[in-house]
Amino acid sequence: MGVKVARSKRKTPEAKPVSSVVLEEARLAGLLDGEKTEHVSFRAPRALIEAAKRQSGASKPTELGLLALAMLAQPDPAATFLKATRGVLGPDHKLDY
Repeated sequence: MGVKVARSKRKTPEAKPVSSVVLEEARLAGLLDGEKTEHVSFRAPRALIEAAKRQSGASKPTELGLLALAMLAQPDPAATFLKATRGVLGPDHKLDY
C-alpha cells in the first residue's frame, strides 16, 4: 500500500476570469472613462454570440461588446513582443545546420 499524504486545507486562490482582467486593464488605461456617446449595432450568428458569452462569462450583449472592443483596443503584450522580435536572434545564438 502507498503512503497517505496529508493535504493542506488552504484554498488555492482562484484566478480572475480573463474578461474581468481585460476590462480592468481597459479601465486603468482610461478607455472606459467619459460618457457613452457612441452607438454600435450589428447582426451576428446566434451560435457565435452564445459561444462568446459562454467563453467570456458575459450575460448581456452590451457586456460582450465592451469586452470585445477592450480586447481589440489593447493587444496582448506577449503577442506584440513576438511580432516585434520575429526573426531576430540574440547575439550568442548560433544555428547548427
